[in-house]
Amino acid sequence: MIHQQIRPWGVLDERVLETMAEIPRESFVPDAYRGLAYADIEVPIGIDNCMLAPKVVGRLLQALAVKPGDKTLEIGTGSGYLSACLSRLGARVVSLEIDPVLANAARARLERLEFARIEVREADGLAGPVQGGPFEAIAVTGSMPTDAALGMLRDQLAVGGRLFCVIGEEPAMRAILVTRTSQTGFRQQALFETSLPSLLNVVEPAGFEF
Repeated sequence: MIHQQIRPWGVLDERVLETMAEIPRESFVPDAYRGLAYADIEVPIGIDNCMLAPKVVGRLLQALAVKPGDKTLEIGTGSGYLSACLSRLGARVVSLEIDPVLANAARARLERLEFARIEVREADGLAGPVQGGPFEAIAVTGSMPTDAALGMLRDQLAVGGRLFCVIGEEPAMRAILVTRTSQTGFRQQALFETSLPSLLNVVEPAGFEF
């Protein structure tokens, strides 16, 4: 996985590579898909949900550049794999999952595997500001069709904080990194093209009508 998928996709941060090599991805994959735990695919979990492909996780972690002690918000816990990676990098993670079944399963899994500094909450990450901010890093694991929610999310960043999210609709989605440069200033950088399932409860753009 590391040498065939992640490095070739431009992930060269040794801390990220070591973290992903150390964490047993198969422990976060449903039993039916264990044989595909390290494949270059989005493994299905729950209903209309999936784990991010390993190469996307690597690019996300590299972009956020989490340091020990960083307060980090994750929107979309899913299986808990990304939460585990963030924690192993030293982050203090608040992870929100709107699906109660996924939230409970991820919480139990992370506790069983003894990952520390992770709080999984059953909540909608787009409903409003999250208690515990501001955050040094925010990871959004589902896509949003427009940047309508971007202002609310980036306002939860500390100065110097980084936000990773995917904006757009099929077939044109792009991963972006937003950095808060000051109390009122933000810098936005396009990272790569990808395709992710949409976040639940995200506001869909109005369709064209004649």
